[in-house]
Amino acid sequence: MREPKLPESDAVAWNVLEPHDGNGPYSKGDFVAHIALFTSALALGVLATQTVAAQNYPSKPIRLVVGFTAGGGADLIARLLAKQLSASMGQSVVVENRPGAAGNLAAELVAKSTPDGHTLLYGNSSISIAPALYAKLGYDPINDLAAISMAAAYPYVLASHPSLPVRSVKELIALAKAKPGALDYASGGDGTTGHLAMELTRLKTGIDVVHIPYKGGGPALTSLISGETQIGFLLSPIAVPYMKSGRLRALAVTDKQRSAVMPDVPTMKEAGVEGNEVLQWNGLFGPARIPEPILDRLQRELVAAVETAEIKQQFSNIGATPVGNTRSEFTAFVREEARRWAEVAKRANVKPQ
Repeated sequence: MREPKLPESDAVAWNVLEPHDGNGPYSKGDFVAHIALFTSALALGVLATQTVAAQNYPSKPIRLVVGFTAGGGADLIARLLAKQLSASMGQSVVVENRPGAAGNLAAELVAKSTPDGHTLLYGNSSISIAPALYAKLGYDPINDLAAISMAAAYPYVLASHPSLPVRSVKELIALAKAKPGALDYASGGDGTTGHLAMELTRLKTGIDVVHIPYKGGGPALTSLISGETQIGFLLSPIAVPYMKSGRLRALAVTDKQRSAVMPDVPTMKEAGVEGNEVLQWNGLFGPARIPEPILDRLQRELVAAVETAEIKQQFSNIGATPVGNTRSEFTAFVREEARRWAEVAKRANVKPQ
């Protein structure tokens, strides 16, 4: 059978790329050099394309997807930052609530979105918890999302309904042990940090309390205020006003030091429970394949936002600490958190769903 004759242009291309034994026009060294040149040119082309994309970015409004209901801690801070970023980036940053599956529905949406920087995730600690609690996720929380920068961190408050006859963690533990299974605790959903914070407390103290998951921190807060549930770990930004008004009772905070907005409330360690430090963190993520220049721009913009006097004051009012770290620092932190919560879930016998 005859070999098909290549068109002249294709024959030339093959001649250039095909390694020869030294008798033809090109040696193996020439071949390697051509490949290196081609690869370098391709890389430069990609870099040039990314640079142009970054220069034109953002070219339309940015969706900032939040995986929880309006009124929760993540939503509250996302809206503060969206206002600041809208002003600095010259395009509207629009918060879009997509609650469900402890924030994983929103995270999957963003992970699978067009990686042009116009669809972003304002995520929280649930991203690092998800691998331990969900057997079949539609995305990889660690590898399908680009960690851009942490915006804020704040403690949880162990809160109780005022009708519950306890005024300290010690009294709560005694009551829970006297009536195993009688107390319900609220969380923003299976796999949220508030959920695992109580599981960690159960491991540390041996109490038996019943988990009642809700679709976000807002509904969990409502259940506790109404007395539908009796206890729960609530985010300080949404809990503080209700503590001050007396509609909820603060028993302890999960930080290493007392909160500036609740200086009379002890830490969990001071209350007698060692190793129960749990911080909720929020940060900016995007699809993993966003061009590097756009990721760098977003990181700089977020850091600048959390360093403004206005944001610092608003964060201080709700007990949040501004962070604004580098991409590499945030990425390493998320991976370490995933390792920590996987161990807690294993010890607490929390089975992946």
